[in-house]
Amino acid sequence: MSGPSMRGGRTRKFKSEINVVPYIDVMLVLLIIFMVAAPITNPSVINLPTAGKSSLTPADYIEIALKPNTQATIRINGPKGGGKKAETVTGKTDLSERLQALHNDNPDLPVMISADKEIKYDEVVQVISEAKKQGIARVGLATK
Repeated sequence: MSGPSMRGGRTRKFKSEINVVPYIDVMLVLLIIFMVAAPITNPSVINLPTAGKSSLTPADYIEIALKPNTQATIRINGPKGGGKKAETVTGKTDLSERLQALHNDNPDLPVMISADKEIKYDEVVQVISEAKKQGIARVGLATK
């Protein structure tokens, strides 16, 4: 008998191919899991704290009312205000000068900022920063 094998005379070769069907099945299952889990986690949601009303509101305070048209009104609220009309200021330097003058006249008065909801957050932070620079210890934000 000639040949390496008695059956048929051919040598058997091994298949050296990778079977990708199971990998495709696993990938599809993982894709479905991630598609279901993605809407559950929303990273853009910020849980803001709730602000309760202060138990001791000051009788007199300097009120700064910020409006979206870059104008602000500043006045003293309460009995010390004496019915003075609110002054309209335009620009940061004018607001800073009026706030400094009111703070010099009444150094113990806190500042209350009433900002319209259309105001940029940056403008409110700059007013708070300006009040802190001038040595005002108590600065608050008015809410509904």
